[in-house]
Amino acid sequence: MLIKLVEWLTENFGHIKGAGLFQYITFRAGVAAILSLVISLIFGGRIIRILQRMQVGEHVRDLGLAGQKEKEGTPTMGGVIIIMAILIPCLLMADLDNVYVILMIVSTIWMAAIGFVDDYIKVFRKNKQGLRGIFKVLGQIGLGLLIALTMIVNDHVVVRMEVEEAEDLGYTEMIGDTIQIPIELQPLEVAVEKGDYKTNLTNIPFLKGNRFDYAWVLPLKPEKAAHWVWIIFVPLVIFVVTAVSNAANLTDGIDGLATGVSGIIGATLGIFAYVSGNAIAANYLQILHLPGTGELVIFSACFVGACIGFLWYNANPAQVFMGDTGSLTLGGIIAALSILLRKEWLIPILCGIFLVENLSVVLQVSYFKYTKRKYGEGRRIFLMSPLHHHYQKKGMVEAKIVTRFWIVGILLAVFTIITLKIR
Repeated sequence: MLIKLVEWLTENFGHIKGAGLFQYITFRAGVAAILSLVISLIFGGRIIRILQRMQVGEHVRDLGLAGQKEKEGTPTMGGVIIIMAILIPCLLMADLDNVYVILMIVSTIWMAAIGFVDDYIKVFRKNKQGLRGIFKVLGQIGLGLLIALTMIVNDHVVVRMEVEEAEDLGYTEMIGDTIQIPIELQPLEVAVEKGDYKTNLTNIPFLKGNRFDYAWVLPLKPEKAAHWVWIIFVPLVIFVVTAVSNAANLTDGIDGLATGVSGIIGATLGIFAYVSGNAIAANYLQILHLPGTGELVIFSACFVGACIGFLWYNANPAQVFMGDTGSLTLGGIIAALSILLRKEWLIPILCGIFLVENLSVVLQVSYFKYTKRKYGEGRRIFLMSPLHHHYQKKGMVEAKIVTRFWIVGILLAVFTIITLKIR
């Protein structure tokens, strides 16, 4: 919004000192991160007091864990702090004409609405089950469908590649005209002809070229496969959105865990957004050049700032819980960002904490049911699931569990970035 205002002021009143800074994504991202953090810190305490007056307290089910009783009555639905701290700076600093930014704003509001309804039913309707699972899943499917179809049909969602390379891969329909990109090759500088193409290419680690097109899976000629690729792509996007948002929800079990892990993931995706949207960086790293995704750096900065700001109140001992309003939103944002940046196949590594937490529940439930049928009594793999509760049962304090999970999350993030150069 501000970038449009600055452009209008420049056009009507001439040069304004410092206006050029708004052309730099790094400047706007830095300002957005600071704004997000400040909004969280200033308004977070006020929102917590409002939630306390409204008696929006968490009912903690007795699981026999240390420190559980102290959490009874802690305000929940604090996810509204995160959502506010993401949306306000993003609306101010990002280019609102950018399709990627629009999709991320819609994804944030969409998942926040689902989480808010779930929390509202739990808190105000006194229904511990919250929103029925089928409605949650339908909401997640709806968002996945929206993201997938937008990526397929919108002409602003393209991959920029060399014309010769595109022809070798069988892409003939170019969006717009070719572009001359100067590339420095020591000691010469040459111009490479590039064009924007509608493709379903994505980055896959460890493969030669690091690229894969979903259309290649279909046993059809390239022309027909391009028209029918939605059969594979749409269900995959829906699965990613549903799986990651639910996994983030499961991870939100102890103070600061989901918030810190999400912040680490968001920072990593911000790096991907920068290099994917930058012609020089994308060419050097040999990853897909995605014009327009640079604006997602600003959204990622808002996301990280909001997570850090929320930690001010959510770190142990927590003054507020994010509730499903926050956890479902965090997961939905991470899923949407990964898909738009065409890094969805990096999710098992980057979101390894979410994956392990989710798998621990699946394994626990499956093994319990299997042993109950076979032996007449259910047995468990973990003392308790999700995995963070297993360590609590072993007597480890919350702060140590959270810190170690953060450390693992950082290691996974670094390894995810390294995969850009592993072929």
